Amino acid sequence: MPRARYKSLVDTFAEDIRSAKLAPGTRLPTHRQLAADHGLALATASRVYSELEAMGLVSGETGRGTFVREIWLPPGQGSGQMSVAKGLLDLNFNYPSLPGQAELLRSALRQLALSGDLEALLRYQPHAGRLHERAAFARHLLSRGLGVEAEQVLVVNGAQHGLAVTMMALLKPGDVIAVDALTYSGFKVLAETLHLEIVAIPVTPYGPDLAFLQRLCRQRPVRAVYSIPTLHNPLGWVMSLAQREQLAGIARHHHLLIIEDAAYAFLVEDAPPPLATIAPERTVYVGGLSKSVATGLRVGFVAAPEVWVKALERTIMATAWNVPGVMSAIAVAWIEDGTVAQLEAQKRQDAQARQALAAQVLKGVNYISHPSSYFLWLPLGEDARADQVAMTLQREGVSVSTAEPFAVSAHVPHALRLALGSVSTAALREALVKVRTVLHG
Repeated sequence: MPRARYKSLVDTFAEDIRSAKLAPGTRLPTHRQLAADHGLALATASRVYSELEAMGLVSGETGRGTFVREIWLPPGQGSGQMSVAKGLLDLNFNYPSLPGQAELLRSALRQLALSGDLEALLRYQPHAGRLHERAAFARHLLSRGLGVEAEQVLVVNGAQHGLAVTMMALLKPGDVIAVDALTYSGFKVLAETLHLEIVAIPVTPYGPDLAFLQRLCRQRPVRAVYSIPTLHNPLGWVMSLAQREQLAGIARHHHLLIIEDAAYAFLVEDAPPPLATIAPERTVYVGGLSKSVATGLRVGFVAAPEVWVKALERTIMATAWNVPGVMSAIAVAWIEDGTVAQLEAQKRQDAQARQALAAQVLKGVNYISHPSSYFLWLPLGEDARADQVAMTLQREGVSVSTAEPFAVSAHVPHALRLALGSVSTAALREALVKVRTVLHG
């Protein structure tokens, strides 16, 4: 087919979609039908759809066909897109906060101003944090069932920075990382930025398919596995002790690095021990205070085998030099005076209350969650399209995330993730009622 004619067909489809002549959700002809209708080679017909997909105008779905996308919904809307239009009820991004936290900060700043060597906080800090700060975080990790020495702990600018430091220090471009087929969207962005290949592990209702991971490691040169064993984001599972031991065994047999993400682990009481306890020689444990204290307090921690500490410290130097001294001083003071433990307990109660509210409002709706989590996963029916549902909710004043930012495999399920922790409980009820109404409609 001459190039001009081929491009003309792409342009015609694009114009019809942008002008709404082809409505969102319209199923387009199969590749074979398109080829027959326009006298094209099958490869050329496939290329037409590939270009439209690259433009964000259509989505191809295995076993279902090619569909027109809802183009007025921001592509990939999810937790990576923090800006929510004024007036929208935000069920897209989680920034849980409790009444009185601003007063806690005001008090902490007063205490900081009245005590200690303030001049020291104006200078560069050690890249991994001052030793007494690292010791405080090591004591904090004991409450999560992880016993490490202060020298194994590095203070970072939030858990996302901790993940970036770990991946930059211990992996190289082209390395293969096994991750759950649905996983934290920020990890996906990091892997793409660092040119790492991520391979999907199928998920079950109770955790990753570890038998598949075992087979994958025999077939591919897998270098690492990224895991969220305690309160998985977005599916809410807590892996059992047996699953954790099986994962650790696979990692030992195939010499895998384990990256353990514990951002939401504080919400689960009596969870099985961290992977870093079961396989301490090969696990890097990453967490932070964004969810347990406040998203604006960009302080996190990395606990790692001693052999990797220097490489991690060097990467902190290369990316941020050090955590701002004022931030780390406030975080450590709150760990030591019990404020962090108090806030974590209150947020566990808050998350449980919000899940109970969701169960009440969404009664009869099929969704997946953990009773202590700040989010839920809502699979849609076979005929529903996530982009259209999300766009309808946006028109109703509710911002939600589709599955796209969380999906690692080529197949993106039609589902929504609802963040429950960013609005008042009254606003949450209002938003959930709208979600239920739109689903039923």
